[in-house]
Amino acid sequence: MAQPLHLTDDAFEAEVIQSPIPVLIDFWATWCGPCRMIAPHIEDLAKEYDGKIKVCKLDVDNNQKTAMRFGVRSIPTVLLLKGGNVVDTVIGAVSKQVFVQKIENALASN
Repeated sequence: MAQPLHLTDDAFEAEVIQSPIPVLIDFWATWCGPCRMIAPHIEDLAKEYDGKIKVCKLDVDNNQKTAMRFGVRSIPTVLLLKGGNVVDTVIGAVSKQVFVQKIENALASN
């Protein structure tokens, strides 16, 4: 069963920028209540879209370089990248359906 990949600053380039499939990244922190609220959605998406997109989590406290690179000022922030470029952004705790719609849009725009 697919689980979200826990990213680090060091692995970001290889896992995200060079990924042949779209990548959904959840920028989060252990102390963030809204981050915990969307965590089950992120886990579900990793299972449901296994092989179609790569689902990742990046702890902003331990990986500040990547968070700064993308201007993450509020968490949770979820970015959807395709071909190494940000194609969509979600900030805050939202329903799973919001993520599904953004993923479907990215997959449809090949």
